[in-house]
Amino acid sequence: MSEAIDPINVIYKLRRSMQEQMDTLVQTLANGGIDNMSEYKYIIGKIHAVDSINQELSNLLEPKEPK
Repeated sequence: MSEAIDPINVIYKLRRSMQEQMDTLVQTLANGGIDNMSEYKYIIGKIHAVDSINQELSNLLEPKEPK
């Protein structure tokens, strides 16, 4: 029998995973692991995407104002 998955737990797990990915990307930049400008732009793009998704997940966790 399968258990129901709590959507809030899913969001928290996704945020944790996204933060780990962000940390890895930032470490790559900080340690000089970029060989050329194309790779730099790619990593920066990924950082922006991860940050944007993380912000959207955070917004889902905030209580909504009554309509």
